[in-house]
This record gives sequence, C-alpha cells and structure tokens, in this order.
Amino acid sequence: MHWLKQGHLFILGAVILFGTAGTARAFAPEGMGPAFIGALRLAVGGPTLLAFAALTRQRHPLIAGLPLGMTLLAVAGVCLFQVCFFAAVIRTGVAVGTLVAIGSAPVAAGLLEAMIYKESITLRWIAAACLSIGGCSLLVTAGNEITLDSGGILLAAGAGFGYAVYQVASKRLVEGRSPATVMAVVLCAGAILLAPCMATAEFYLLASLHGLAIALFLGVAATAAAYALFARGLTTVPVSRAAVLGLMEPLTASVLGVFILGEHLTAPAWIGAALIVCGLFVVVQPQKAEATA
Repeated sequence: MHWLKQGHLFILGAVILFGTAGTARAFAPEGMGPAFIGALRLAVGGPTLLAFAALTRQRHPLIAGLPLGMTLLAVAGVCLFQVCFFAAVIRTGVAVGTLVAIGSAPVAAGLLEAMIYKESITLRWIAAACLSIGGCSLLVTAGNEITLDSGGILLAAGAGFGYAVYQVASKRLVEGRSPATVMAVVLCAGAILLAPCMATAEFYLLASLHGLAIALFLGVAATAAAYALFARGLTTVPVSRAAVLGLMEPLTASVLGVFILGEHLTAPAWIGAALIVCGLFVVVQPQKAEATA
C-alpha cells in the first residue's frame, strides 16, 4: 500500500469520523433537531480545537497571519453546508438530501480547484468521481422512499457547494500554518454565526448525561478531530481528490447502520458500496499512473 499517501490517510480518517455523525444522531435524545445539532457541532468543535492548538503550542502563524478573505470564505462554506443540508433533509428526506449534497461536492470542488488553483481535471479523476457518485446514488437511495422536492434539491446542491467552497478555501489557509489552528478559527466563527440555532427549547436536553455525551462525541470526534484531520490532509492532497474521498462518508454511515443500528442493506446498496470503494481506489493511485492515462 505504498501508493496510499499519508495525506490520503488523513482525509479518509476525517471522512470516517464525519460518517459517524449519523449514527450518533440516532442515539441523540428525542427532540434534538438537525439545525440544533449542526450548530452544536460547531459550538463544541471550535473551542475544542482552539484549546488543542493552545495546549500544544504549535509554532505556526496564528489568527493574525490568516488572510481575511479566504477565512471568511471558509467560514461561509461551513455555515452554508450546515444550514442548507439540514434544511434539505427536512424537505427531501435523508437519502436524496445526502446524495445531492455529498454527490455534488466533488464536482463543485473539481471545478473550483481548476479555476482557482489551475489544477487540471484528468480523465482518471472523472472516472473515479463517476464511479463513486454512481455508487453513492445506489447506496443512499436503495430501499428508501424518494421525495423529489425542487426546493429541497436546490438546498442540497447549495450544501454541496458550501462543502466545496470550504475545502478550496481551507487548502489556501493551511499552507504553512497549523491545520488545527486554522480549523479552530473557522469553526469558532461558524459557531458564532449559527448561535441563534441553539437558542431554542432543545438546549435543556444538554443538561442530561445522555445529551451531554452525544454533544461531546459530535463536537470532539465527528467535528473537531474530523475537520483537523481533513485540513491536515489538504496540505498534500488536491481538493478534487479529497472531495472524491469524501464519498466514503455515506459508506461509513451505512456500514455503521448495519453493524450498530441493525439496519439492512439491499443488493443495489452493496453494489453501490463496492463502486464507491473502486472509485476511491482509482483516485488515490500515484501521479505517475495518471500521467500515462
């Protein structure tokens, strides 16, 4: 597995942690809505990363060295994803919302990277993206009731665009800087913007041990650690590749659903899972192989 670079491992680790969020939400106290959980993740994750950066005393330029424009763009991307995704899921259901949001992100990220960083879109990347997006469509829609709501689909596409914007902006921000510190700033700023989503009656649920445990897992593992690993991976992995690797998230959620929640995957879903793995295998192949394609 010498072809699997360290950066790819960071991205995959981050995406697997992102994929645990769905299972954690299934164990959340009844009454915790999606918008509240989205804001909660940032509210816990941001300060957690900030504390980590302070305790480790990483010798990198801190807030003062961050370009304001790119920082605001990354914050906007994170917030756009949270707000649009959860709103889309309410209107279209989890299956379609996840498919459009996660599936559109690699396309948007590839186009943005080509425009901003002048990275070429190769045939191998297109093949990997098609395999993984096709697999994702089979995985998340198989056996689920499909609701085609035009407004919900637009919101999900907005979430995918927000996810891509966050990745492209973060790629620039982590150059020569501590990924954990960069993500701490981005998540804390996002938490401030989404704070009104937590000013609801749901806040009392955090007073229970159950609610607090879920909040800590979602904030520390599925947000702080995941975003830090993803940003670390972006220091060596192109955004377009990272976005395709991000399609491991619904696969992780599905596998956890089978083994932890007792869910059942249909034959088309398993085929979709296999296609995602094939797409990921293609996208992480060495650059030398890409040149000969």
